[in-house]
Amino acid sequence: MLAKLKGVRLEDVYEVLERDAEAHAKEGIYLQHLWQNVDDQDEVLFLFRVDDIENVKSFISEVHRKAYEENPDSHLPHMTYLEGKGILFGL
Repeated sequence: MLAKLKGVRLEDVYEVLERDAEAHAKEGIYLQHLWQNVDDQDEVLFLFRVDDIENVKSFISEVHRKAYEENPDSHLPHMTYLEGKGILFGL
């Protein structure tokens, strides 16, 4: 699962992800990489390994729904759900 968030600092995203790591792990979500876009310093991308994509989609949808209920102006990441073979080329 790839997440993209604009208007944030890499350090701030890292702190939130560290704080949420245990809750994420309970849902089968594991942070793998965290990047800052070198061409857009306000954009951060983060990649997660997930155990069950349908469960994770449901979990993220519920988390985002609750966040928007509490604050309609919530600044949440755009999520892209990916499938693949897990092959790394050129290594």
